Amino acid sequence: MAEPVRQPGRRPLQAVLSGLVLLAALAVLLSLGTWQMQRLAWKEKLLADIAERRTEAAVPLSAIEAMKAGGADIEYRPVTVTGTFENDRERHFLATHEGRSGYHVYTPLRLADGRAVFVNRGFVPYDLKAPATRPDGQAAGERTVTGLARDRLVGKPSSLVPDNDLAKNVFYWKDLDAMAASAGVAPETLVPFFVDADATPNPGGFPMGGVTQFDLPNNHLQYALTWYGLALALVGVAGLYAWRSRR
Repeated sequence: MAEPVRQPGRRPLQAVLSGLVLLAALAVLLSLGTWQMQRLAWKEKLLADIAERRTEAAVPLSAIEAMKAGGADIEYRPVTVTGTFENDRERHFLATHEGRSGYHVYTPLRLADGRAVFVNRGFVPYDLKAPATRPDGQAAGERTVTGLARDRLVGKPSSLVPDNDLAKNVFYWKDLDAMAASAGVAPETLVPFFVDADATPNPGGFPMGGVTQFDLPNNHLQYALTWYGLALALVGVAGLYAWRSRR
């Protein structure tokens, strides 16, 4: 029986192509690991900045507005603001607090100059969503609120987040424009960020202030180790394959 005709150069070509694929995959894995390390450094600096800002003295709303106008980051900066709550216009953001489900109550605070800033007054459980169920907490007259400035979101955080239900006054993400429009607050009078009220007790106990979340997820080191581990495993498999091929 005649022997099959061998094609010279086929094996070397396959080896070269396999080597190029291996190097490309290795480069991708190492790049992803390095990117996660860069993200880790960014996240750690962000957390350190937030921790530092929280200890600063509270400044008037006008100072926060000046910072924002100048391009500074206003997130989590302590602020004081004085005005009158428009309790009949409060909006409800679905949330949890200390293991309980309910809502964060966002209420327009009308300033002396006619503008309004939405204040996150704090948490109420499901059964206290209706303002009539907590009349003592409907603060009347001029009030001074101390809290943290919070930037508005530029859009829905994820496609998995439901659309806000304006008819039922239930918000699944903090859309400031939608809150203002559904509450009848004119766009030209709207302060373009939120204020999270501190834990100063409200009459009647609700809403419960001081609900700002600071536990930002920071899994970048874990992700980096995963990508670097896959790169190491790829090198090991390739090395084992090359050793067995030579034998």
